[in-house]
Amino acid sequence: MDTVQVAETFTSIQGESSYAGLPCFFIRLAGCNLRCTYCDTPQARQTGTPRRIPELVQACRDSAAPIAEVTGGEPLLQPATPALLAALHEATQRPVLLETNGSMDIACVPPEIVIVMDLKCPGSGHSDAMAWANLERLRPYDQVKFVLCDRTDYDWACGILRQYQLADRCQTVLFSPAAGQLDPGKLAGWLLDDRLPVRFQLQLHRMLGLM
Repeated sequence: MDTVQVAETFTSIQGESSYAGLPCFFIRLAGCNLRCTYCDTPQARQTGTPRRIPELVQACRDSAAPIAEVTGGEPLLQPATPALLAALHEATQRPVLLETNGSMDIACVPPEIVIVMDLKCPGSGHSDAMAWANLERLRPYDQVKFVLCDRTDYDWACGILRQYQLADRCQTVLFSPAAGQLDPGKLAGWLLDDRLPVRFQLQLHRMLGLM
């Protein structure tokens, strides 16, 4: 199978990972199994348009962006996503990121791909949907991010960080405030007080109005 359902493709600024701030070619796949309270891309839940993998690879090469990202929705709902990821990396030899919501098995992701896993906190409405076995499958170059709505989310994320020793298991752990729900300065203060081994980040794409 060399076709995936695509919501949109575009070049923008990468907003949520250690690659934040770099130009990035995005392939947003259609379909999602979650309905997060703070979702900023509800349009990705729709059916999308079928597009062939070679066409998407060529569009990525034409973009000349230094990195590429496959996002959603939830990309791992589509069986052809691993083939798309592998083709992007082979053709471009650039870093290729996969943003996944943490509910789907990541064992199928090719080893060359950087996983950015969004672990859903209670404030998202979907912390019970996480596939916890995924945390054992993280590679040293993968990344985990928590989007926090309030202090309850923060305390929950701190517990997960310690329980699974995430700072030792993957490259970067990122904590960011949900836009309009948690004051960034307050989160920064908590991180400094607790001396956590995580990176504070803002959702840069939201700040710039780039989705």
